Amino acid sequence: MASRRIALTTLVVRDYDEAIAWYREKLGFQVLEDTVLTEMKRWVVMAPEAGAPGALLLARAADAAQSARVGNQAGGRVFLFLHTDDFWRDYRAMRASNVMFREEPRVETYGTVAVFADLYGNLWDLLQPNL
Repeated sequence: MASRRIALTTLVVRDYDEAIAWYREKLGFQVLEDTVLTEMKRWVVMAPEAGAPGALLLARAADAAQSARVGNQAGGRVFLFLHTDDFWRDYRAMRASNVMFREEPRVETYGTVAVFADLYGNLWDLLQPNL
């Protein structure tokens, strides 16, 4: 049987370096690859850790239509889900780094969760799933 998975999710950003800095400093993500493709375009891949099953491909907006999508790629819905094995550890660390949470943490049937916004306003769930 073939093995398949979603490897990368494109995240349209305003600027490569500001996005790299925010995800590194606020969420502790690592740069897995940063390759210059052209004078205006880079291949930038970030993930919570090397070997993680999925990663973000940061793509700088190239025109007005893409720029209009920065921060609202999911039409105001939660766009990305950051799973953790220790919700409270990561929640406290993110709060200490001034990550903006849109709500107080809550316990749901599927796990402990809180919605936060990235530097552009995209909404994420910080989620410790119940296993």
